[in-house]
Amino acid sequence: MTDPSALHAHSRSVDPYAGRPPWDIGAPQPAMLTLANNGALRGRVLDVGCGTGEHTLMAAASGLDATGVDLAVGALRAAERKAHQRGVRARFVHYDALRVAEFGEIFDTVLDSLFLHAFNAADRAIYVNGLRAVLRPGGRLFVLCYSDRHTGEPDVPHKLSRNNLESCFTDGWALESVKPTVCSSNVHADGIAAWLATCTRT
Repeated sequence: MTDPSALHAHSRSVDPYAGRPPWDIGAPQPAMLTLANNGALRGRVLDVGCGTGEHTLMAAASGLDATGVDLAVGALRAAERKAHQRGVRARFVHYDALRVAEFGEIFDTVLDSLFLHAFNAADRAIYVNGLRAVLRPGGRLFVLCYSDRHTGEPDVPHKLSRNNLESCFTDGWALESVKPTVCSSNVHADGIAAWLATCTRT
């Protein structure tokens, strides 16, 4: 049986897109799509850990200036192909999310779909500080991550409790909400229990 941690790896050293990872569903995650449809995404949008670009393209299709960053070269090439095929203008950059503080640009909205939870605690703190550095004051961050409420098989790694998630946003952030939701998966027919956090940069 395949190790679920390998199925769900979002490693900085191994390209998870060498195969088809469970979160690559060929469409935006429903929770993120609802945000876009409700007009929650504004201004310049940064999609961190963008993978094959579905959320970057979602923002761009809404008429926003959208940039996706990732270390997976194959995924970025797939994202660029999708943009061309769909006639959507978006930018994709090969970049390390742990160095996002050095990106040198400021955004109004940042998206993190199933990315933050894969870091260990130390790297998570570096990453979150970097997100704050690239968000303007009053800008919003939306984080979708696996929840410890998930009980289905196969199990998934990197599950966060609500307290774990909230603890990431105590310094320099106003945590607006943490809502239970479900993220789609090409492995789990009923989806994976998740959290959707909305944070404002103070």
